[in-house]
Amino acid sequence: MSLDLWETPQTAEIYMLAGWRQWADAGSVSSGLPEYLIQRTKAKKIGTIGPDGFYLFQFPGTHDLVRPVVKFNQGYPESLEVPRNEIFYSGNAKRGLVFFIGDEPHLDVERYAQAFLKLAETLNVRRIIGFGGVYGELPYDKERLVSSAYSLRHLKDELNHLALSFSDYQGGASIGSYICRRAGEKGLEYVAMYAFVPMYDFSAISQLGNTVRIENDYMAWLGIMRRVNYMLKLDLSLKDLEKRAKRLLEVFDEKVDELERGNPQLGVRNYLQQLSEGFNETPFEPLEDVWEEELNRIVNKFDDGEGEGTEEEG
Repeated sequence: MSLDLWETPQTAEIYMLAGWRQWADAGSVSSGLPEYLIQRTKAKKIGTIGPDGFYLFQFPGTHDLVRPVVKFNQGYPESLEVPRNEIFYSGNAKRGLVFFIGDEPHLDVERYAQAFLKLAETLNVRRIIGFGGVYGELPYDKERLVSSAYSLRHLKDELNHLALSFSDYQGGASIGSYICRRAGEKGLEYVAMYAFVPMYDFSAISQLGNTVRIENDYMAWLGIMRRVNYMLKLDLSLKDLEKRAKRLLEVFDEKVDELERGNPQLGVRNYLQQLSEGFNETPFEPLEDVWEEELNRIVNKFDDGEGEGTEEEG
């Protein structure tokens, strides 16, 4: 059996946040965000999905495209990096989060998907959120667009409140898309969230001949986690991500100014301004719903005769 769990958390509610080092990993949304959350929550490792049978060693005619990476020191192999699929947990008796971070398989995807879903069933996971990223030509200083897919039809009504678009993609499947379909067949809740990450191809307007893209898009991470926090009613602090997103904008602004000063004939700033003017931003602003829920709670307390003569806590 590929799944190896050496600890089974006992908690009333458990959710899973999953990502992969994969094809659909623009802005490191799929690989970097889970690693970040594992570190921030001090989650502990509780299991793995073994790599046996899921990965190629080499492609004929290539050098090291998929080979494991070995490091020698004076002839001694100090390390060997092989594909990993690791399971972490953070939580308490009331609520817990499982974090899954893995390598998209090359082979036997059906067995891989079943091992992943077996993990969810074994831990009695209520809902799985899968992360992904897609590069696109969009403003770097606007909120990221987020596209979603879901495994069970009833989830759409809930997702309608999260400022998401729904994917109409047709083509080669990522591991998240594959698992989304298989999860639905088992009656499991799986929600995929794909953030669109800025990438610019300046080759048509300059001699640069390359593309500029954001490798770790903290704005995309923040946009997804705001939605995850709200949907799952989590209390994960996003202050650090907010600082990182703000700094990302500052650094990118500096880079654009530098490029504009060095190559004013390219009109890079004008190009980005045109992108911004034609962009339809879809901000996620859940405060109205939060205030409505809080107001209803207070009104209900007074209707029940509670809270009279008390003072609201600040």
